Amino acid sequence: MIAIYNTHLNDVLMLITGDNQGEKLTATRQANVAKVMREDNGQVVAWNFFDASTLFPITGNGQVDLSDADVAQLNVAIKAAGFEEVLVPDHAPKFVVGEIVDLVPHPDSDHLNIAQVKISEDETIQIVAGAPNARLELKTIVALPGAMMPSGALIFAGQLRGEASFGMMASPRELALPNAPQKRGIIELAASEIPGTAFDPAKHWQK
Repeated sequence: MIAIYNTHLNDVLMLITGDNQGEKLTATRQANVAKVMREDNGQVVAWNFFDASTLFPITGNGQVDLSDADVAQLNVAIKAAGFEEVLVPDHAPKFVVGEIVDLVPHPDSDHLNIAQVKISEDETIQIVAGAPNARLELKTIVALPGAMMPSGALIFAGQLRGEASFGMMASPRELALPNAPQKRGIIELAASEIPGTAFDPAKHWQK
């Protein structure tokens, strides 16, 4: 669940809850709440809350963090508008340390690899990537589904040339780190880093 607030959009809080995968969208607005759905299957992929600052204080522009109390207020607004859906808070970090534990060439590409990336003590995910410095046992930063990159790009599970991919391994430039090299390549962390640790620029980037 990605929350985006922009005062230039006249006090609208946008909540992205799913991937539209390029499909056409339709929206239903009731009171100050709009539900955005895919036309093909009716999946709810976003909510817009108008006059959002009347629900709770919001500071800043761009991506914002919502507390459990904030989400509860949004659920009150959803119910008052006549919708039945309920939002569930999600505070899990979306940028974490990952370790490449398996790496094989993509069968339908001359530059992509299929990596198995450990993102916690008991979870490994598959990521398709083209980073030239990807290698076994490399520790790097993984953007998980539900992440919003500094560029505004949203990360969702998908497929690359027919192979499932559940996130991306990020470069210093993609993470908007200071003095990031402009060449291709994912960020390389110390071997002592622990998979699942939340990304901390002050700790993981000191150039």
